[in-house]
Amino acid sequence: MIRQLLAYVCFVSFAVSGIAEDWPQFLGPTRNGVSTETPLAASWSKTGPRVVWQRAVGEGWSGPVVAGGRLVLFHRKGDDEVVECLDAANGKEHWKFEYPTNYVDDFNFDPGPRATPLIAGKHVYTLGAEGKMHCLELATGKKVWDRALADDYQAAKGFFGVATSPVLDNGFLLVNIGGKNAGIVALNAETGKEVWKATTDAASYSSPVVATIDGVRHALFFTREGIVSLDPATGDVRFRKRWRSRNNASVNAATPVVAGNEVFFSASYETGAILLRAKKDGFDEIWTNDESLSCHYGTPIAQHGYLYGFHGRQERKASLNCVEWKTGKVQWTQERFGCGSMLLADGRLIILGEDGDLVLVEATPKGYVEQARAPVLGRGCRAQIALADGRLYARDTKKLVCLELKK
Repeated sequence: MIRQLLAYVCFVSFAVSGIAEDWPQFLGPTRNGVSTETPLAASWSKTGPRVVWQRAVGEGWSGPVVAGGRLVLFHRKGDDEVVECLDAANGKEHWKFEYPTNYVDDFNFDPGPRATPLIAGKHVYTLGAEGKMHCLELATGKKVWDRALADDYQAAKGFFGVATSPVLDNGFLLVNIGGKNAGIVALNAETGKEVWKATTDAASYSSPVVATIDGVRHALFFTREGIVSLDPATGDVRFRKRWRSRNNASVNAATPVVAGNEVFFSASYETGAILLRAKKDGFDEIWTNDESLSCHYGTPIAQHGYLYGFHGRQERKASLNCVEWKTGKVQWTQERFGCGSMLLADGRLIILGEDGDLVLVEATPKGYVEQARAPVLGRGCRAQIALADGRLYARDTKKLVCLELKK
């Protein structure tokens, strides 16, 4: 009887707690915006999910990241870029690291950092708006190394400064810095020293991904010039394709999306979308058009053979589209939805719109099914949201909020 009771208690405990995971980098643990966390609430009240804690923050569009119960926030206060480590459960500060910045936004949008931090093991890595990169101890905030990448590689400022979120692969940090004969660089994660550099491509605002395709590793970049695949160990180019808008005043910002041996790229400015079948040292083009999913800056999410993403320019109130992966055929459109950031968990899209509304949408190709909506933040929400241990972390340019999403 005692054994049966213990087994029952363990079963119930597992069923209630479900699956929890960290969110240590841009777009989550697998860098595709998909979380395995369950069970999560299927709806919430008109006032939104329960607020666990909230706190004032500085400027910027850098998203929060969470690992081991610690949340790292990267923002700007006055003339400093600030890295703060908080207790993810209650928002209390563990440590703070700051350094001066001279970045001025040419379009007066926002002077804060755009790139999302990366937590890996004992370290956290940040990349500021003017190209200053730091490696800090996660436990203490002590500086391990720093690099002024834009200065070191003579990189142009671009329209909106540095916005790419570095990716880590086999001990190398991969960055599209857009420097002179150093479009893409790899740095030793322990020392910050250059491992290799490749291409002459200018920097975009897109973040790279790494995947094993056709038996080899591909580092996939969407640079200012277009599509580039490299060997992440050596920097050797596996394949590339010039693919960008003819309009110079354009941006490439959405991250490549990988499913199996296929890779999806998307941009606005009369560019559209393209799906490639990648091979060891080349690719086949499956489809391309400008009607399915033209993403201005938000990265779409792939799930069960379909893509969900924001279609159209941000300033023109983009629609939310569901698109068949294999063909590019639009399954449904929710007009004038607006841009924002999203992730997928427990079969649902969790979307934070630019206007501060948190929206829950069923991830189904059958039609748009909105299950909940509530205002949780103010306007200007462009930072990527994060989900860890059943809690959603979201920010605008003034406030960071932790919301309870557990069922």
